[in-house]
Amino acid sequence: MNVSEAVASRRSIRAFLDTPVELETLRTILDKARIAPSGCNIQPWQAIVLTGEPLKALQVKLHGIPFQDPPEYDQVTVAAIEPYAGRLHGISAELYGSMGIGRDDGEGRARFASRNWDNFGAPAVLFCYFPRFMKEPNWSDMGMWLQTIMLLAREAGLDTCPQESLAFHARIVKDHLGIDDAQHLFFCGLAIGYRDPDAPENNFPRPRLALDEQVVFRGFP
Repeated sequence: MNVSEAVASRRSIRAFLDTPVELETLRTILDKARIAPSGCNIQPWQAIVLTGEPLKALQVKLHGIPFQDPPEYDQVTVAAIEPYAGRLHGISAELYGSMGIGRDDGEGRARFASRNWDNFGAPAVLFCYFPRFMKEPNWSDMGMWLQTIMLLAREAGLDTCPQESLAFHARIVKDHLGIDDAQHLFFCGLAIGYRDPDAPENNFPRPRLALDEQVVFRGFP
C-alpha cells in the first residue's frame, strides 16, 4: 500500500472485528512512528496501550457516568460556530443515517454514542497524553504523530478511530492508567483493530470541502 492509498482508505472505524492485534505489530508501527515531526524535536507524546482485561476494566468504569466538570479541554465551542457547525451536522447526518437512526431518535443516538466507551469493539486502544505545560505547537505535534500512526496502521492492514470523546472522562482514564492528573493532560484514545467491512457505520460518505475552497495558489504560471 502506498501513501496515497493509505490516506484514501483511512477512516474513523466505528465497528471493529474481534480479531486480536499482535503486540509485535503494534510495536513495529509505533517504532516507525517515532520519526514523526515535532517542533524543535520536542516529541511531547506519551502513550499507554491497553488490550484484554485492563482495557475491559476501563470500559466498565466509563459507562453510565456524567462527563467530568470542568472538562479536560474545550471540545464544544467551535462546534457551535459556522461554518464548522454545518460540517459537524453534515457528517453526523451521514453517520446516523447509514444506520437508520433518525435525527429525532434521541435514544438511538445515545445508544450508539455509548459505544465510544467500548471503543467500538476495538481489541487494542492507545491512550495518549502529555505534560500540562505543553502549548499549542506541541498539540500540533501530537496530531502529526497520531496521523503517522494511523497511516502506518493502514499499511499494516489495520484500522483506527481517534477518540477525543474519551477526554470527557479524562480523570477516570488517567486514574486507571496510573497517570498523574495534576501533571498531565489526557488528549485522546486511538482505537486499533480490523474493520468490519459490512458495518454501515464504516461505509457512509464523508463530505469534504473542495480543494479550492480551502487553499489558494499564488505566484504560479
